[in-house]
Amino acid sequence: MRINFNTNPEKYKHWKINVVGKRANLIMDVSESGGLFPGYELKLNSYDLGVDIELHDALQRLRFEHPEVQVVVLSSGKPKVFCAGANIKMLGGASHGHKVNFCKFTNETRNSMEDANDNSGQRYVAAVGGACAGGGYELALATDHIILIDDGSSGVSLPEVALLAVLPGTGGITRVTDKRKVRRDRADIFCATEEGVRGNRALEWNLVDELVSPSLFEEALSSRVELMASTSDRPVDEIGVTLNPIKLEIKEDRLSYSSLDVEIKRAESIAELLIKGPTGKTPANVEEVITMGDQFWPLRLARELDDAVLQLRFNEEEIAVMAFNSIGSDSAVKEHCDFLQANKSHWLIREIILFWTRVLKRIDLTSKTIITKIEPGSCFVGFLAELVFAADRSFMADGVFDGNNYGEASLLLTAANFGRHPMSNQISRLATRFLSDTSWEKMLRPHIGIDLKAEAADDLGLITAIYDEIDWEEEIRLFVEERVSFSPDALTGLEANTRFAGPETMETKIFGRLTAWQNWIFQRANAVGEAGALSQYGSGKKANFDRKRV
Repeated sequence: MRINFNTNPEKYKHWKINVVGKRANLIMDVSESGGLFPGYELKLNSYDLGVDIELHDALQRLRFEHPEVQVVVLSSGKPKVFCAGANIKMLGGASHGHKVNFCKFTNETRNSMEDANDNSGQRYVAAVGGACAGGGYELALATDHIILIDDGSSGVSLPEVALLAVLPGTGGITRVTDKRKVRRDRADIFCATEEGVRGNRALEWNLVDELVSPSLFEEALSSRVELMASTSDRPVDEIGVTLNPIKLEIKEDRLSYSSLDVEIKRAESIAELLIKGPTGKTPANVEEVITMGDQFWPLRLARELDDAVLQLRFNEEEIAVMAFNSIGSDSAVKEHCDFLQANKSHWLIREIILFWTRVLKRIDLTSKTIITKIEPGSCFVGFLAELVFAADRSFMADGVFDGNNYGEASLLLTAANFGRHPMSNQISRLATRFLSDTSWEKMLRPHIGIDLKAEAADDLGLITAIYDEIDWEEEIRLFVEERVSFSPDALTGLEANTRFAGPETMETKIFGRLTAWQNWIFQRANAVGEAGALSQYGSGKKANFDRKRV
């Protein structure tokens, strides 16, 4: 079954959006029979990938279509339950690869809420009533403020260790310790207790921010919304941009978008992504961008590239290599990149820049080898040049190729490459690349806006290797064949380690632990074996653990 990531509120089964002025109510009301796959029911607001696909879409729409929304209230549409977390039957029946990819996508979606909190002036508050367990509490943890109803039964919990023999590893433990700074011993108690924590203890331990009686809950929530809105710089009188359905034609070996083509070569285990540069003039002002809407090239390409990466993650698990190619005018891409930089304080342009940051992070976090090929006719400029610096290996053509009407390949730096799109480690890809050289920025800034040919780019350390026309195809073919021959597990570990040098952040911890510990635990018989906790869940039988510590 091919998973589709293209949805809209009219198709939602699990979420409702209600916008009233500067406040949006994002209501989780999961349809029990609306699972993405057969074999389980989504009871108690539990979720699967389909629920999170809708949430991801809703978050994007709140940012782009509703500039007037300053505060988003996340709540439940069901009585006595906020969210029971990821559906256990779904996890028990899913393939290992799907479980890990699901956890990764789930956390990227949570991160986008925190990104809106931190960078878009769109604040999130969780209004928690009833059980808030596992991934449900992780959802609340991603907001900026958690209000808990003090009714004697509502509480928060991360019961995975005690109940399922796995970890609250999709950001749960890390957000408890690093974001909320819960004391180590209390975090240990909390994560080892199936029933969780309620009332004053939840507040005292900083697991929630506010505890309110049922009779005063709506009043307290409204006051909190007003206070949070007062710190927002979102405009109250601007028109949003409608995110129309992405146009995608799917064939057996090709995904065709308006600004991107993906050729899937399953025999070689490689996906060739060809980015098409902009056509037509760069807008003269932001008003023209608003008129263009979601067809403004940087926004259209970001949406399509994001979808393509998710398609390859979930629907092409055996594709080992993503190869980025581009075609177009360097000057046209530079004009668009400079336009974004010049107008970055406008709410819409800010959102487009932040969206590109999230898309590039999703590429960084994808468990496939990434290569970028800079050839005659390529347009790796500014934010597209980030794909060069995101690559595990980057190859640049040297000289002019016969039968090619383009000039020499070039690489072009802009202000976008100097911190506009930070990685999960919160520094730029160039800063990560040149960790050993504190003078890297002083060395590279004079080259902004200059066409860097192969030898110059190589001398500056911006690429991995240069090849002339004679060696180009053969050297890249040999690299891909070698890469595909390696163990996918070893490569996942290798790439997750080499891509995120530099500072440790909450994001790098979350995804590092997801790649290593959660990946490992999800394959252990204690969790998924015939007598494992995930397999026995709901059967009335106790799990039978292998007691050896590893």
